[in-house]
Amino acid sequence: MHSPVRQLSGDECNEAMSVMRHSSDITLVQDKMKATFQKRQKVVQDRATASTVLDLFPRFLDTSGLIEQDFTMLFGKEVSGKFLAKWPTFFKPRIIADCKNLPGSLHVDELLLSAQQESDDGVWDCEVAAILLLLHLLPPTSKGKKSPVKISAKDAAGRLVKFLRVGKSIETFLKDTGPSQPFLLCVGERNDSIQHFYIVMDQKAIPCKTQTGVAAFDELFKAHFAFAVSYDEALCNFYTFIQTTVYGIDVGSVKESPRVKEIRARLLHSSV
Repeated sequence: MHSPVRQLSGDECNEAMSVMRHSSDITLVQDKMKATFQKRQKVVQDRATASTVLDLFPRFLDTSGLIEQDFTMLFGKEVSGKFLAKWPTFFKPRIIADCKNLPGSLHVDELLLSAQQESDDGVWDCEVAAILLLLHLLPPTSKGKKSPVKISAKDAAGRLVKFLRVGKSIETFLKDTGPSQPFLLCVGERNDSIQHFYIVMDQKAIPCKTQTGVAAFDELFKAHFAFAVSYDEALCNFYTFIQTTVYGIDVGSVKESPRVKEIRARLLHSSV
């Protein structure tokens, strides 16, 4: 743990969990969440209790920034800030340039237009489009008998981000999603005009701290670590690249596919 915050246990911990459940003081909630971090990690690391974390710590659902706070306690500020520091200026332009060499496909062409804001009617918000382009460079790979059906990058994108029109019921949408790995819910008038971002986990919507595509995706990635959740199988290459190449987490110890290594080498040595 990267934070020197004193951790509570036993009755003290239970009392803190009770106090912050009903407090309207955001600073108090943040402080109590820091002090109960180790308790929360025990909950999410244990398969028997992992699914109860949002019931035990419901403030995730109405207090933005708590995922970021837990991730920073795990890895420190420098690692936590890497995606927002590197993605817009370094990775995004290189990914856009590299995707122009992909075999022609309507979906990739539409994402390129959206990412470069060259269309009045984009298929996605420009930031979300650039993130989805990376998925086309790192498409799903089928893993033998367990998943004999290989899904397309476009289908995999539906496991990463979903869109809901403003005015539609989020509650109804959540009921219909069924169990799934965390994904980004984008709420807006149109796909290229998003007003609100949520991370959906266990059929519950966690509001993102900052309402931009880049910052929302940053939080989505961090949610996997804050809640100790594995990546969706179809997004494994994509997320592993983000983890090792952008955040620099577990480099050398996490298994990477040849494709992840190839794309990293190509993007890092590109001269965009």
